Amino acid sequence: MTSTYGIVNGILLFLTILLLVMIFNLDLSISTNQVSTRYSNNMNDSNSVIDLMFLCNSSNELNNHLIYLEWCLILDHTSLIITIPIVEESVNSTKHSIIKNRKEEASFIKDITISIRNLNMSNLSDITSLDKAVNDFANAVKSTWEKNLKIMNITKYSKS
Repeated sequence: MTSTYGIVNGILLFLTILLLVMIFNLDLSISTNQVSTRYSNNMNDSNSVIDLMFLCNSSNELNNHLIYLEWCLILDHTSLIITIPIVEESVNSTKHSIIKNRKEEASFIKDITISIRNLNMSNLSDITSLDKAVNDFANAVKSTWEKNLKIMNITKYSKS
């Protein structure tokens, strides 16, 4: 009677966990070494513990874990271990800007205005001539920007 009760409870627990997995759209993390995580002196309790790990869903780096048998704890469990890679990230420490109400801003606006006036729009009869006019304007804006910009260090007090 006791073993039937234990089996029924185990099945109900399993179904409850499956329901939670479906509700929260979780995936199963497969251990890279399939071993038990519980080591009990009482054989009747050997399957009474479920170990859960919550990892990033659909991640190639975080899709499995390791179980180290030699790290068995006092509470008769082993640790579930996952390695989380740390990727080097480049963070900008400077930015290019034209400061408002300065001579560089006035020079930038003046040069852009001259570039617009000097655009040859008299013969925009096909896509090639339109592309040329657009590229000429883009090049004028780029060179004017580079001529007037100021390189500034980004600090925690910098405004975006």
